[in-house]
Amino acid sequence: MLKKRIIPCLDIKDGRTVKGINFVGLRDAGDPVELAKQYASQGADELCFLDITATIEKRDTLVPLVREIASVLNIPFTVGGGISDVSLAKEIIKAGADKIAINSAAVKRPGLINELAAELGSQCIVVAVDTKCSREGGKLINQSASLDQIPPQVRNDQNINKVFVAGGRVETELETISWCEEIERRGAGEILLTSMDHDGTKNGFALEITDVLSRKLSIPIIASGGGGTAAHFEELFKDTQASAGLAASIFHFGELPVPELKKQLLEAGITIRTT
Repeated sequence: MLKKRIIPCLDIKDGRTVKGINFVGLRDAGDPVELAKQYASQGADELCFLDITATIEKRDTLVPLVREIASVLNIPFTVGGGISDVSLAKEIIKAGADKIAINSAAVKRPGLINELAAELGSQCIVVAVDTKCSREGGKLINQSASLDQIPPQVRNDQNINKVFVAGGRVETELETISWCEEIERRGAGEILLTSMDHDGTKNGFALEITDVLSRKLSIPIIASGGGGTAAHFEELFKDTQASAGLAASIFHFGELPVPELKKQLLEAGITIRTT
């Protein structure tokens, strides 16, 4: 059995780590370089760095900060935010990242996934999917799926899980399940699935859609949004086939240190990585 991963996430705005609830109400959470050092020493399995305003501000990811963070890490490091072409992706990998994450750019031009996978290898490509339950009165705009193809527990009757971009500010016509299937077909190596409905709430992960996608796809699913207690991570790993659980505020504000989380998961019989 593959060991489950625990991944702290650094959402970066103006060079600082921030965290909000449901993608809004951001507050400062500390210096990203110091947090990166802390998580590496605590035994985090990987680290994710997302420059959350790069796309809406129409600028590139903060490459110098990527280089600085990478210099203090000895664990895999994923970087996302504002990456829209192969050349910038290469620059970020050269700066020390192990993987790059794309979101809005992939929705705008899905062929970018193919290009990045061909140039850097699928193992380096993470596609982030921000999903939210959207009431459409039973109407599904995306032609690649029909309502009948969406499992009832994910549809929530008239509610459909839709893909959002631009830091969760813009709803697209894409239905989450069909988009994730396309992501896999195009060669991505991993999907970072963030439930906007659960983000920052600390009330538990979006188990239903995570379970559906982790069973449907052959590439790993990283679940994000809602992790607040060790019990939530235990539910995630026991009730779905998610490869990893990602969280932010519970780590940043010392509510559940990585070592304590891993200790509790081991006691619950979850197969996780240990140092």
